[in-house]
Amino acid sequence: MVLEAKHKSKKPRMKQIASSSISWLETVPNPCFLLDKNGVIVASNRLARMETGFRERELEGSPVWSRLVEESRDPFKTLFRQVKRGEDGHQVEVCFQRKDGTILETLAHLTSFNDGIHSGVTVAVVAQNISLQKQKELQFLQFSEVIHRTINPIEITDASGKIVYVNPAFEKVSGYTKGELIGKNPNTLSSGKHPKEFWQTVWKTILSRKVWVGEIENRRKNGEPLHTELLISPIIDASGKIVGFLGAHRDITEQKRLEGQLVQSQKMESIGTLAAGIAHEVGNPLTSISSLVQVIQRTTQDDFAKDKLKLVKNQINRIANTIRQLVDLSRPSNYEARLTDINKAVRDALGIVQYGKKARDITFHLDLASALSKTVIVPDQIIQVFINIFMNAADAIEGKRKEVTVRTSTDGALLKIEFTDSGKGIPAEYLPKIFDPFFTTKNPGEGTGLGLWVSYGIVKNFGGDIQVESQPGKGSTFTVLLPITDKEKRV
Repeated sequence: MVLEAKHKSKKPRMKQIASSSISWLETVPNPCFLLDKNGVIVASNRLARMETGFRERELEGSPVWSRLVEESRDPFKTLFRQVKRGEDGHQVEVCFQRKDGTILETLAHLTSFNDGIHSGVTVAVVAQNISLQKQKELQFLQFSEVIHRTINPIEITDASGKIVYVNPAFEKVSGYTKGELIGKNPNTLSSGKHPKEFWQTVWKTILSRKVWVGEIENRRKNGEPLHTELLISPIIDASGKIVGFLGAHRDITEQKRLEGQLVQSQKMESIGTLAAGIAHEVGNPLTSISSLVQVIQRTTQDDFAKDKLKLVKNQINRIANTIRQLVDLSRPSNYEARLTDINKAVRDALGIVQYGKKARDITFHLDLASALSKTVIVPDQIIQVFINIFMNAADAIEGKRKEVTVRTSTDGALLKIEFTDSGKGIPAEYLPKIFDPFFTTKNPGEGTGLGLWVSYGIVKNFGGDIQVESQPGKGSTFTVLLPITDKEKRV
């Protein structure tokens, strides 16, 4: 823009500028300076003096860059020379040094100026104060850096719920990359465990501009469960409009696993105590009944009585076997643990079950790691665990595809034995109960519901764990984890 003064005068230079320009200078809503061809300040408005803290006589007559911090001087001089050559409409961010030593951050707009009288005045500078804007930008950058670097998974969505940002921690814990998540709905990770009503409550809360906090279960990309404590906060702009949502997660998957183990251990301890009492109270009279049955069997000649006594004897043996399993778990065993080859234990267990009636039509695949570390356990007991898992797999398999795959590997300081079947799978509501005693989905008389309970107790006594993953119609995977040890002991 070219500014032309309406009045001409032969007063001294500063007076002329003041009389011709002061009126419009004071109407500018930002600090404003008029410079001569050498960059010397020849006039300033009241806002310029207020913002810098200098008086009029301290500003006028001094080069404008003497009032700038050192880093701003060269960029300003470069732009000043361009404007003098007639290249208008330029701006540059510069920092003024106030009289009290503080910094005034500005966006300086430079334009050519001609008052129509003095060719010495060449440039007008309007300095827009951007200190607050810069402070907000810095705070935003700091906030962004904190979110980006935090170990807690963070996701940000737009107002419709589409993901617009995830931090590296979210990528790591979910298994998904940023490119796979941006633009998607967070239900990409949904486990399906929470009903529709649950999410309706969440949306109702955050749309009312309130923060929602709760625990959710998602699924990682590889299908593993991901338990998190989630805080969802609405993002509201200056006009009060919701423009997005911030979700901050805290991974509690391991905490949930340990809680589950603790509950299961406490349950096992309580049931073990109960089992010992039952075994004592039932075992003694059962022995007497069994003895009486044997006496009658030897003395009677009645075929009908012999047949019924045989039936009674079979039922007594069934009860005795159940009690024996209870006793095995309710009291410490005195078997001697020794260095055991897990691959051999798998083969031994398979050799026992694969020719049985239930397993005869099943194809067994062994994917056993070579040079697998050995561990100190009781061989007969771990074989019993493997037999129980094989038999459960055989009971679950139906249809044309009948396969069981066993894989062994090392996972850090653990031996990992995975049994994967092509069976009917286990409904989600049954999974928390499968290691409970007497829990079974088999028909009456087909199982006692103690096999997995006993197996769980054996593995826990070795310092290990049994985990299960299953989907109805897609089969199940039982994973036995055993610590790698080389110290023999009695268990």
